[in-house]
Amino acid sequence: MIIERSWSMPNSLTFSIKPIKLFLEQEILGSEWCDPFARNSKLAKYTNDLNKNTKAKSHLEALEFLKSFEDDSLDGVLFDPPYSTRQMKEVYDSIGIHLKDTKSSVWTKWKEEISRIVKPGGRVISFGWNSGGIGKNLGFKIQKILLVAHGGIHNDTICTLEIKGEYSNFNSTNQTKLELMN
Repeated sequence: MIIERSWSMPNSLTFSIKPIKLFLEQEILGSEWCDPFARNSKLAKYTNDLNKNTKAKSHLEALEFLKSFEDDSLDGVLFDPPYSTRQMKEVYDSIGIHLKDTKSSVWTKWKEEISRIVKPGGRVISFGWNSGGIGKNLGFKIQKILLVAHGGIHNDTICTLEIKGEYSNFNSTNQTKLELMN
């Protein structure tokens, strides 16, 4: 596993943060990617956002969007959901939708669908305040973590790259490389 750390100003548009943008340019391989929380991002071929005022191609609940894909059909998923139940409620409220479920089971359901639709050897790049990603219980192995510190009272943004199945560019001795990029 490779762990890198960088610093950048925070931005609600996660993919515009310079070290994250560079990380994505290196790690998005293949053409069949989806982004269930895309906003105006066009990094994935299949984009979705609940907010109809975004440039996303679909405007469905994330779970409904993820369920629309066939098993093992995608090269990867960009998974940048709201990072907390508070954020999720704020996002829904801001577009006039009453949030039905704020339990952690919402994230579990999303992760189960992502595991179903990503092909063996496929990638998931998750973003949040933890490095849990999709998880080994759903068949994924962490390959790389990018910690983006924002300074002061701001939480870091944690980017986790995972690969589904036993396909990996790294050896299985579980080596860790820590690269500090300050």
